[in-house]
Amino acid sequence: MKVFLETERMLLRQFTLDDVDDVLALDSDPDVRTFVEDGEPVNRDETTDMIEHWMGYYDRSESFGFWAAIDKNTGEFLGWFHFRPHPGCAANEPELGYRLVSAAWGRGYATEGSRALIDNGFESTDIVRVVAATLAVHGASRRVMERAGLRHTRSYPTEWPVHLPGDEHGEVEYAITRAEWEATPRAAS
Repeated sequence: MKVFLETERMLLRQFTLDDVDDVLALDSDPDVRTFVEDGEPVNRDETTDMIEHWMGYYDRSESFGFWAAIDKNTGEFLGWFHFRPHPGCAANEPELGYRLVSAAWGRGYATEGSRALIDNGFESTDIVRVVAATLAVHGASRRVMERAGLRHTRSYPTEWPVHLPGDEHGEVEYAITRAEWEATPRAAS
């Protein structure tokens, strides 16, 4: 398994099909599914297809993709992060995303992984801006984005094909530009 990034407490590594059970368990947790996609768990075949899709990134890019988050001390699967060009958007403005097991919530893993991906993206590519989005009512995800250095840039109506709790309040986008990142003490160290 190829490690992409290492943080203080996590390894972000490439996915393999051996991760199907962990991703299926993650996406079968109703708490995890509250604010994502259709809110419903997925099945094993869908999970396998999803991981195969994620693995396709590794052949196309050294900087963009989906990575399994692994606790360095325990080897426990914590969830995943992605950093990739969002479909229909410029390749130099990648989207940051994450999904963690509920047992890992509130422990700083999402912020730690997000910061590592943002730093790596600005240090190793020509990206000009990193974006992330969530439902306006998803306060925990918004706090992660803020702690990772992103700022609220816009709010917009939700365009999901299914109803999710709070989607009537729309979605929010957060972003950080290269200039903003370069102005942070973290970038100078």
